[in-house]
Amino acid sequence: MTRIDAKFAELKASGKKAFVAYVMAGDPDYEKSLEIVKSLPAAGVDVIELGLPFTDPMADGPTIQLAGQRALEGGMTLQKTLDLATEFRKDDDTTPIVMMGYYNPIYNRGVDTFLADAKAAGIDGLIIVDLPPEEDEELCIPAQKAGLNFIRLATPTTDDKRLPKVLQNTSGFVYYVSITGITGSAEAQANDVGPEVARIKAKTDLPVIVGFGIRTPETAEAIAGIADGAVVGSAIVAKIADGEPTDAVQAYVKTLADGAHRA
Repeated sequence: MTRIDAKFAELKASGKKAFVAYVMAGDPDYEKSLEIVKSLPAAGVDVIELGLPFTDPMADGPTIQLAGQRALEGGMTLQKTLDLATEFRKDDDTTPIVMMGYYNPIYNRGVDTFLADAKAAGIDGLIIVDLPPEEDEELCIPAQKAGLNFIRLATPTTDDKRLPKVLQNTSGFVYYVSITGITGSAEAQANDVGPEVARIKAKTDLPVIVGFGIRTPETAEAIAGIADGAVVGSAIVAKIADGEPTDAVQAYVKTLADGAHRA
């Protein structure tokens, strides 16, 4: 059982929904990024999504694209992202970390080497947005053999024919993308999302977490109310981009987490 599996079992037992927060590793710089990541559990974050900076983030909107650029310009690398996770683990051995990004940096490092290093750094799961199920032998199956969850995205365009393929080797949780398009581009609507979440849950026992388009505690509560939890990324990254101090970022994240936990 991974930390992700344990966290969702704990939440289910207590009747709570999950709050997942995304931040870009190395944004605006390594030290501030580490400080923010360390602050997240105290804000009520159940799972941390740690963005891996990449030069061509095709699924991301301007907010997260710019965060990745700032991180790369500051010298952030895959190794430093793993170093950040290692530092976080010195004080926190329970909060799950999911690394979210693109395959190219992992491919360049070598899958076996990367998986061993990620496991040693305390990474619990991967979301690699540009590897479809047809490429499961590439990373998904090796990751699961190494003890990491491989979390797949489902979207409004994932129809009933495609859904079983998407769910086939997924573990940890299913990430449902509430809107078509890139991150940060529109607001999620619980009325639209509810039937889609129900459709996915009819096909899997995994938790279904909804992300994209959540910016307020009220939306986090509404979305968590019809799913197993909510993810916020762009809205948090925007606070970091504005130069907000860590305690202000933490306070904002807590309002979102409180919203999800009220559901």
